[in-house]
Amino acid sequence: MPIQVNLDVMLAKRRMKGKVLANEVGITEQNLSLLRTGKVKGVRFSTLEKICEALECQPGDILEYSSDETDR
Repeated sequence: MPIQVNLDVMLAKRRMKGKVLANEVGITEQNLSLLRTGKVKGVRFSTLEKICEALECQPGDILEYSSDETDR
């Protein structure tokens, strides 16, 4: 998949637990886990905005595009 989710990296940099982030964002820990592992097909901008606010980061710190020719 060409979109990589680096949420675990940002959580580690901010020394924040997933449970705390889920509570701050207002989503379940299960949904956050699915997002962390990249098993979601999309994310709402409002959710992304809350995650960025809680982690004090930019969307590009969390989501990364990787052009991999084998995915095509």
